Amino acid sequence: MKPFSEACENNQAPILAILREAFSAVHSVLEIGSGTGQHAVYFARHLPHLNWQTSDLAANHSGIHAWLDEASLPNTRPPIALDVNANPWPVEAVDGIFTANTLHIISWPEVEQLFRGAGQALLPGGVMCVYGPFNYGGKFTAPSNARFDEWLKARDSASGVRDFEAVCALALRYGLTLVADHAMPVNNRTLVFHKD
Repeated sequence: MKPFSEACENNQAPILAILREAFSAVHSVLEIGSGTGQHAVYFARHLPHLNWQTSDLAANHSGIHAWLDEASLPNTRPPIALDVNANPWPVEAVDGIFTANTLHIISWPEVEQLFRGAGQALLPGGVMCVYGPFNYGGKFTAPSNARFDEWLKARDSASGVRDFEAVCALALRYGLTLVADHAMPVNNRTLVFHKD
């Protein structure tokens, strides 16, 4: 039985529109937190020039395998066990990194480890795309994001919608410069970083 995320189904087309441009010169992508595996299959199918490496905690691998096996695409790779706290990450260097709806799920120290690891895994000139909700100037961009943040903190006090400015400053610390900030449906954003 394949896992299914309605959010993935709804957001993949708008994200693809951004990735077509952001990853136009990219060859190998590491997806951090592949979740159900839906995004990997959808993006790899529509961007056949990319080799798409899935990753997640081992507990999610069976679901990712189910999606990859059914799609049988030549440009997807089986999931690797990736804990952002590992140093170094068990990955080969890539020129693209994608992560969706991860920063608000993990703790802030883990967000720091995610950017540290991304900075190490990304080749010079590489591109990192981050999708999810963000606060600007310490404020929620919509009441729905405020409610979402409350829900997140109720299940895990270390999680929550992150501040755009803090994320950009953190990325910069690891050699990743923000080059684009795209408004997305349902009060989400896609941030595009280049490695210097």
